[in-house]
Amino acid sequence: MKENPERYPIQGAGLGLKQEIIPELLAEQPPEIGFVEVAPENWIGVGGARRKAFEQIMAHYPLVCHGLSLNIGGPAPLDIDFLHRLKDFLQANNVLIYTEHLSYCGDSGQLYDLMPIPFTEEAVHYVADRIRQVQEILGRRIGMENVSTYALPQGELSEVEFLNAVVEEADCGYHLDINNIFVNAMNHGFDPYEYLAAIPAERILYAHIAGHYEEAPDLRIDTHGEDVLPEVWAMLDAAYARYGVFPTLLERDFNIPPLSALRQEIGHIVDAQKRHTEAAGEYVA
Repeated sequence: MKENPERYPIQGAGLGLKQEIIPELLAEQPPEIGFVEVAPENWIGVGGARRKAFEQIMAHYPLVCHGLSLNIGGPAPLDIDFLHRLKDFLQANNVLIYTEHLSYCGDSGQLYDLMPIPFTEEAVHYVADRIRQVQEILGRRIGMENVSTYALPQGELSEVEFLNAVVEEADCGYHLDINNIFVNAMNHGFDPYEYLAAIPAERILYAHIAGHYEEAPDLRIDTHGEDVLPEVWAMLDAAYARYGVFPTLLERDFNIPPLSALRQEIGHIVDAQKRHTEAAGEYVA
């Protein structure tokens, strides 16, 4: 399988857009970066110098959005006013893909964390219905990302069974997070490669890869503040080998190094994509 430009509106390797790297990004405009990602909550209504820099970035790179506050699994009603503001932002900025976390992050207020949804049939129907409502309001298909967890409520399904059931019933896309699969496998004692083999790969919109902190062999913290570990790079290789090359973004939210260091990790993604694309081409020939 080769990366399919008709299936994926973005291509190659992406980078999360953080304030710390914007000056370097504008100055260097690295060609190996294929797209950039922002949390729309951080940019809706922004003006002035920040908005000007944002527009300059968008002139060079396609834009995707990965949200923080949709609260798709939460008990509170969906925030319809926010969804209409989000729709305007996505349309005004030609955002090619919008994804969110398959979790909940609020009740009567924002929790500022991503909490696991119980893996039950009842929750599948509840969450899928809310995703359909969001898609109807936004007028577009969205994607749901598998999240990292540290304790799980009781449920009837495995995590990947729950994920598959939700995206199938909601008929939405899938935002694959390679690091989160590995983190959860270490935290909860399952085989990350068995999980990878069961994902809804036909629904992949794009992927995340990131670093995490090893507190203990059975406790990994999804910080996005360290370099990507070799074990996680190996999982990305396995995913490309199994499913073909898909767009993949480097997440780095804390301890952000200079752009030169980020470019090295992005180069690792690009090299892996090239290697697997060439191997697939040789196989097809």
